[in-house]
Amino acid sequence: MEADFIVVGGGVVGLSVATGLIRRGHRVLVLDGDDGDYRASRGNFGLVWVQSKGLTAPDYARWTRRSAALWRGFAEGLEAETGESLSLAQDGGYDIHFDEQTLAETVAKYEDLKAELGGDYPFEVLRANELKTYEPSIGPAVAGAILHHEDGQVNPLRLLKALASAFTRNGGTLKTAVRVAGIEPASGGFRVNTADGATHTAGRVVLAAGLGSAVLGPQLGFKAPLKPLRGQNLITEKLPRFMNRPSVIARQVDEGGVQIGDSKEPVGYDDRETLQTIAAIAARAVKTYPVLAKVKLVRSWGALRVMTPDGLPLYQQSASAPGAYLVTCHSGITLAAIHAEVLPQWLEGAPDAPDLEVFSEDRF
Repeated sequence: MEADFIVVGGGVVGLSVATGLIRRGHRVLVLDGDDGDYRASRGNFGLVWVQSKGLTAPDYARWTRRSAALWRGFAEGLEAETGESLSLAQDGGYDIHFDEQTLAETVAKYEDLKAELGGDYPFEVLRANELKTYEPSIGPAVAGAILHHEDGQVNPLRLLKALASAFTRNGGTLKTAVRVAGIEPASGGFRVNTADGATHTAGRVVLAAGLGSAVLGPQLGFKAPLKPLRGQNLITEKLPRFMNRPSVIARQVDEGGVQIGDSKEPVGYDDRETLQTIAAIAARAVKTYPVLAKVKLVRSWGALRVMTPDGLPLYQQSASAPGAYLVTCHSGITLAAIHAEVLPQWLEGAPDAPDLEVFSEDRF
């Protein structure tokens, strides 16, 4: 066998898993696609985000919080190993509301989850005047916000670069511009065939190809019920620091620009920007931070989230092809730490592996 594991997909999810496996002494080959593929890792919002995750699924909330708790050490390790600054800031984030009623309704859901988690869910409610003490630039239309202290933000492109560097520095093999055409069980493992006629073999295979897993998954017996959900993003010119914490509406990145986003559009595999959505998310950002009204926009893009029917991660070993695994989620940044530091134990079948049955395909 060429490797112990072949990981199909070289985005944040695939490289997080691959880096964890290579650090545990496995021979790992990552096969990544080309620039024409749909790439959530290059188009996401860069949040390490706990709040709102698992409001009706406490196991997901616990898994997310566990990853967030690992993030600082995970980032420090990557930075020390690669020299790449991830610009992690993890001192809380806001769920901003323009209406007292929606704020109260959301707080009630947070309180229910807090009770489900035994009282351990660190958030506080900030009314408009309290929020303004933290964020002087906040607009008068904002009724308040929920501040969750485990949230934060990171530079996602530097994270992707650091993961690739750490993986190869530790002896991993990363092949790019590879289109996987088929995967099949072979004697003692699996054979991965690529569109250029090459064949790679490994004892185990991990599908972490995002939306590509919807096509490849059924070859290994997975349902892989994955659908795209478009999000659009805007970037402003670089500005003096005026925003202290991020929200899903806007965040000021380490270089000074403001990233604006959080649109959700079920439009299939269409990742183009649209003027209507760009105008809507820009207007909401200005409503939140009026200072943005006269700021220049310098870039926009659309990208496709990888969504399961219930929005939760999917971790599954194939029943028909043992040794083949499906790993997918739409929170690849938030879960990167736990994917690198904990998930490899599950892929190995280690005695201390986490029980991930609740995230299997059986729930669909």
